Amino acid sequence: MGAGKKVKNVAKTTKGKVKESTGKAVGNESLEAKGRGEQALGDAKQATQKAKDALKH
Repeated sequence: MGAGKKVKNVAKTTKGKVKESTGKAVGNESLEAKGRGEQALGDAKQATQKAKDALKH
C-alpha cells in the first residue's frame, strides 16, 4: 500500500473515532453517526488497498 494512501486512510478512521466520541460526549447523535460513517469508510479503503497489495505480490 502506498504510504500516503495508508496515512490518509488511518487519518480518516481516527478522525471518525474522534467525531464519534465527541458526539457521544455532547449528546449529538448526528455527529456520532458521521463519525461512525467516516470510520467505516476509512476501514473499507484500508481493506481495499490491502487486497490490491496482496494481488500485486
